[in-house]
Amino acid sequence: MNPRLTLITAGRVLRQIRSDHRTVALMLVVPCVLIGLLAWVFGDKPMVFDHIGPALLGVFPFVVMFIVTSIATLRERTGGTIERLMATPLGKADFMVGYAVAFGIMAIVQALVATAFAVWVCGLDVAGPVWVLVVVAVLDAVLGTALGLLASAFAHTEFQAVQFMPAFVLPQFLVCGLLQPRDQLPTFLSHLSDLLPLSYAVDAMGSVATKASPMGEVGPDLLIIGGWIAASLLLGSLTLRRQTE
Repeated sequence: MNPRLTLITAGRVLRQIRSDHRTVALMLVVPCVLIGLLAWVFGDKPMVFDHIGPALLGVFPFVVMFIVTSIATLRERTGGTIERLMATPLGKADFMVGYAVAFGIMAIVQALVATAFAVWVCGLDVAGPVWVLVVVAVLDAVLGTALGLLASAFAHTEFQAVQFMPAFVLPQFLVCGLLQPRDQLPTFLSHLSDLLPLSYAVDAMGSVATKASPMGEVGPDLLIIGGWIAASLLLGSLTLRRQTE
């Protein structure tokens, strides 16, 4: 992997994102709107919002970044951009990591905006440090980016990329512990939950919400999420096709 080519790729993607105002709005505004709606729904039950708000603060950016990244990457491939880039010294790893860096920067911005909105506008109250909440939200968004890059390698159209969301996201949402504590799930689903990265994102957010010093529990969760990010990017680079089908 060439760091210079990776940074050039990341810069090109960031310029494209900046010029696409609808995509920027989707990444930055939609999570805030969803969190705001959640706070409104539980306006008379702030303890409920404080309980589920942190977990959804990780889930919403994860879902949004998955959709945006998978479609944007597929558009590059179906438009012939990747095929032209692969004819240059740019390698598959340069492309994947460049995209991950670009969308990772957007994920940081997204997490900062969403967390600030949840804490200072919606009144989300967490026991742990807010900066840890931001770190977990950023990694959740980057995880969505990495899985979106991986999913785009298996899709042939933008519609198919959207269809991958139920396969990649919804099963994780159902067994991550948000709807039912993971230790109360049926045995098979509990073991399945242990294998999926969103479970650890929700666990980490739960620790930040309830513990004043959560790093002892959050640290291992973040390592697992980081491992999933690295593995998704590696597998995505291996499955990236040089030619448009």
